[in-house]
Amino acid sequence: MGQLDGTGARIHYEQVGNGPDIVWVSGGGGLAEDWAPYQLPFFKQDFRNTTFDNRGVGTTVSHAEPPWEIETFAQDTIELIEAVCTPPVSLVGLSFGSAIVQEVALRRPDLLRCAIVMGSGAYSVEWGWDYQEAEIEFRRAGGRLDGMMAVTHYAAFMYPARVLGDRVLWPKLRAELAAYMALDDHEDSLIPQWDVSLRFDQRDQLPACMVPMHVISFTEDVQAPPQDGQELADMAGAGEFHLFEEMGHCSIYGHAHDILNPFIKGLVERHL
Repeated sequence: MGQLDGTGARIHYEQVGNGPDIVWVSGGGGLAEDWAPYQLPFFKQDFRNTTFDNRGVGTTVSHAEPPWEIETFAQDTIELIEAVCTPPVSLVGLSFGSAIVQEVALRRPDLLRCAIVMGSGAYSVEWGWDYQEAEIEFRRAGGRLDGMMAVTHYAAFMYPARVLGDRVLWPKLRAELAAYMALDDHEDSLIPQWDVSLRFDQRDQLPACMVPMHVISFTEDVQAPPQDGQELADMAGAGEFHLFEEMGHCSIYGHAHDILNPFIKGLVERHL
């Protein structure tokens, strides 16, 4: 693990493996270590993998208080790529992390071989807006979710019904979610990170973006409905849409990683 003293934050990052660079960008409340159980064992044989804590979560320390903008998160990522990787890199994001990936592609296309985004859109609209705004306003009013209430609430938004009803898989995922929720990172980061995710809007800039942008959506994703991903891919100058059936927003963690990892690897290899 390492620490990068960037212009706006001291960024905690981790690197594992050897080969061309893949940089993984976590979603709201996500940590560098989230990629370790399900992605890094698969990718570390062929790639150097960089994961990190976004500002507002984990051990990354921002030099400025929130509110922050999507450009701020992108700049942190840009500085990390320039400092500890050998560009161009493949940049992979999930959820809010995808919005960051998209912003990096808009601002510094020279740093990227390709952008791979999951559970994303060009902006927050309709259900996506309502859901995030409700979570933020609940916290601003002093609310919080803890324990099994937090586990069950977010699991319903992360995984499809067949996973929640799987009597072997669900206990494993329940234990992982419970351990994460006990850290308080999700609650502490929700307003400063989710507020950015709520308000970003890249529609005007995406048509001119010629970084190969692979948009992965899931039919059972109730956080980022697949229509949003299709719209993003259609807007991007070099967008390509990929739809996976019977997967949810976070199926890459513990549910369908054995399907998604090889697919992502194939996309990365297309651009080496």
